[in-house]
Amino acid sequence: MRKQREAEVFRITGARQGLADDVRGRQRRYVISMLIRTLSVLLTVVLWNVQRPLAIVTLVVGALLPYVAVVIANAGRENAPSAPSSFIEPPVRPAIGPADTVPEPRHSRPDGPVADHS
Repeated sequence: MRKQREAEVFRITGARQGLADDVRGRQRRYVISMLIRTLSVLLTVVLWNVQRPLAIVTLVVGALLPYVAVVIANAGRENAPSAPSSFIEPPVRPAIGPADTVPEPRHSRPDGPVADHS
């Protein structure tokens, strides 16, 4: 009978995304933020003589968005909220029952044969 090794079993479902995918996602978020900033600056120019309060709001958004976009883009890799353990315990094999449940034959004992004195 071969002796089975207790191998470690690793779960990969909690793995983070690859570094290239992470960088691509950050770049995409930054570009979208800069597009929104460009639109807000253009709206500021268009609305300046038409509706000045709204133009001031778009100017503030256009001024603050680069800072927010850089902070969001450099926030780092995502954290798994509750990453599962990477180690799974091997299944427990049922043990053989206690030795006293098996009846011991009368004629053989560890200290020698039983003498019948009848």
